[in-house]
Amino acid sequence: MDWNLVLVSVVTLLVAGYLYVKKKFQYWEEKGVPYVKPQFPFGILKEMGSTKHSSQVFSEAYNELKGKNTFGGVFFFTRPVVVPTDLELLKNIFVKDFQYFTDRGIYVNEKDDPLSGHLFALSGQRWRNLRNKLSPTFTSGKMKMMHSTIIAVAKEFQNYLEPFAERKETIEIKDVLSRFTTDVIGNCAFGIDCNSLKQPDTEFRRIGKRVFENTSFEIIRIFFLVMFQDLGRMLKMKVNKPEVSEFFMRLLKETTEYREKNNVKRNDFLSLLLQIKNTGKLEGDDTDLGKMTFEELAAQTFLFFIAGFETSSSTMNFALYELAQHQDIQDRAREEVNRVLEKYNGEYTYEACMEMKYLDQIIHETLRKHPIVDNLFRVCGQNYQVPGSKHLIEKGTFVIIPVYGIHHDPEIYPDPEKFDPDRFTDENIKNRHPYAWIPFGEGPRICVGLRFGVMQTRVGLANLLSKYRVKTTPKTPIPLVLDPKGSVLTPKDGMWLQVEKV
Repeated sequence: MDWNLVLVSVVTLLVAGYLYVKKKFQYWEEKGVPYVKPQFPFGILKEMGSTKHSSQVFSEAYNELKGKNTFGGVFFFTRPVVVPTDLELLKNIFVKDFQYFTDRGIYVNEKDDPLSGHLFALSGQRWRNLRNKLSPTFTSGKMKMMHSTIIAVAKEFQNYLEPFAERKETIEIKDVLSRFTTDVIGNCAFGIDCNSLKQPDTEFRRIGKRVFENTSFEIIRIFFLVMFQDLGRMLKMKVNKPEVSEFFMRLLKETTEYREKNNVKRNDFLSLLLQIKNTGKLEGDDTDLGKMTFEELAAQTFLFFIAGFETSSSTMNFALYELAQHQDIQDRAREEVNRVLEKYNGEYTYEACMEMKYLDQIIHETLRKHPIVDNLFRVCGQNYQVPGSKHLIEKGTFVIIPVYGIHHDPEIYPDPEKFDPDRFTDENIKNRHPYAWIPFGEGPRICVGLRFGVMQTRVGLANLLSKYRVKTTPKTPIPLVLDPKGSVLTPKDGMWLQVEKV
């Protein structure tokens, strides 16, 4: 073997590769668009998942680019990505020019990974068709139907905390809240009593945790699949972990077969989807929604589970973290909860919970300061001329909306690190740009389940605050350190708070 020839070939390939990447990294400069200098060969992704959480990475990019143009550029590996820095451009992307930005550009491989084909990830006409089928399952009437189930689990949650409160014990509240929302979603999505509050090591809870456990490699792999989707499908790569997919497919197959065989009807999400699957309609509504396959049903139920338990538990977690540090705000919230409950004879009715306006302000401010989904994705479906600009966003270009960065912009929210629920009085909301608060997205692709998520969060917080006080302890993470590997905003070493009886 001619080792000189091998050496020359290797060096040639390395140099060619370097020059290729370097040329790709000139994309934004050649267009005259301000951009964040990329780090070879990862672009902006080098530190993400290892030393920095994604919220920090893209918030820093937003701060660097803001004021230079209505948008700036970054790179995911060699792929150019748009970062909007102007709220009017954001309005165009979400609503006014939505036809250019209908898709999220998330990797889907239904053939090898059926659970990846859910509403959040699907694109084009398939997304529209599925959205039309699912929207009627999240009306206020359907939420009222599930409300009693949430209340029942919340009572168990309240009782679970009592012995800890009597001993004024420090507990890792994030895990407890995740078990509460797991039990809620297990009941509302599958009609299954997960019982994870009493038995934290149940398979349901273990699998739920596994969904959001990522290594640095897995985070980079997910971004790779987003950037190189055709290659991922050719290699039969999956988004979901094998044990997660196997558990949910088996669970749903057994549950749906039992219900259909025994004509079981329940007031839960699965029951609504089974109606659509088998008849194309919901009971009491003659609208033809079109039937649904089992695989489609499984993917949507899976999405309802993972989106419902983690986002709501994290929102409550951060809300309690802030309330523990601001006892005056906590007292005001508790006073409102008790006043409303007295009006409704101590019952957490749907109407009672809807009257807790200050509690809603706390939830809004929590999602402002700690947006669980810290960035939103879109992909440009056709060449888009940016209004009032010479710049063109080319078809196929990814757009990342830095929610965390916008929510912490001092020009929008003065003193952004301060926790202040009064930012969300009706008057203050009217005085702000309507797209300055976007924890659920906006426009046609706004989170379809946001009503359920807020309802679950509201009920959980009201039940806790009516009986207990939360306080900080020496173990409370002040200042807060985020887990860089978290798929969503997550404290690195848990959330330790003291619970005591009021």
